[in-house]
Amino acid sequence: MRTIFHLDLDAFFVSVERILDPRLNGKPVIVGADPGGRGVVSACSYEARRYGLHSAMPIRMAYKLCPNGIYLKGHYDEYIRYSNGVKDMLTKYAPLIKQASIDEFSMDFTGCEKIYGHLMSFASFIQKEIKEKLSLPCSIGIGSNKMIAKIASDCLKPRGITFVIHGLEKEFLAPMPVEVIPGVGKVMHSELNNRGFYLIKDILNYPEEYFYHTFGKSGQDLWDKANGRGSDVIHMGDYQQKSISKEHTYGKDELSRDTMKSTLFYLTSKVGQHLRDDNLQASTISIKLRYSDFKTLTRAKTVKPTDDDKIIFNTAWQLLDKAFTRRVTFRLIGISLSNLSDYAEQESLFEDEEAKRAKMLKAITKIRDQFGFHIIQVGTLQKND
Repeated sequence: MRTIFHLDLDAFFVSVERILDPRLNGKPVIVGADPGGRGVVSACSYEARRYGLHSAMPIRMAYKLCPNGIYLKGHYDEYIRYSNGVKDMLTKYAPLIKQASIDEFSMDFTGCEKIYGHLMSFASFIQKEIKEKLSLPCSIGIGSNKMIAKIASDCLKPRGITFVIHGLEKEFLAPMPVEVIPGVGKVMHSELNNRGFYLIKDILNYPEEYFYHTFGKSGQDLWDKANGRGSDVIHMGDYQQKSISKEHTYGKDELSRDTMKSTLFYLTSKVGQHLRDDNLQASTISIKLRYSDFKTLTRAKTVKPTDDDKIIFNTAWQLLDKAFTRRVTFRLIGISLSNLSDYAEQESLFEDEEAKRAKMLKAITKIRDQFGFHIIQVGTLQKND
């Protein structure tokens, strides 16, 4: 049996905002879009959750429920900085550590009792150190595998520690709703409820074969998880962002291609800058178009790895322009870059136009880092005739 820790930073974005501005302490804080717009909530404080708010909720609905809340756009660079600070701290103690997301970490402390004593007490030590040195609250789950530890970390939020004793995984999960199981999305949740499965203990009353024949391999995986089985292997390595994306939701529905093109140009500048800040290149460029009737289209194209705004924009605009075929107003457009890889500088005896442009983009990045993103824009945007 292994001993896995899952550490989750409580309301992380809000916690960082409160470090930056202590006047936010104790108040309902919402990080996300402008409440007068049509974006969504990225994160919210526990004070705001008492009003029924949650992440991914439409920002206008959040404002109706909590009009006295404090709405912020957020400081993503600061979130990255504090996340790195937590990882640096944890790396001092954990023999094996994997960053699962910007605010979640899995660690293997198997056999470390001889070094740190009882691991429940050691979890409390880690929790206090992160709070004292970085002013960040966190919750920790401890279990025999990553799934159990992750579910446990949610049990006593905020600032909780939950230790699931080895051998009692099924008893721990039994009274919980089925949607707690990782991988149970809206469709699976609805299917399970329709068949009378509301709690995990309901699943335990049926044999594995029933779920395999009903749901296929995903049903077998569901049954295994309901029985407390999960991976206990933590793969070393840095947390790698899988994609970089940016969206814009318009304050009112639009129909103009010029407006669409101008917005895409700006979004491309943002994601391109993000690539260069992280010394990355992207191979897949995707666009999203959502009409006013909420019909949503996505398109993607794979190109040679690049961090060049011009290539990204031209590719994205071709996709978006072809996708926009209905004479219906649109409410949102977005761009996403994936298949990310480390920047690889090409060597050449002669400096071609591509190499010159790469140098120019590096210079622009330095200027923006010093004076801000809006100080300089790349290229020009030609309007449609």
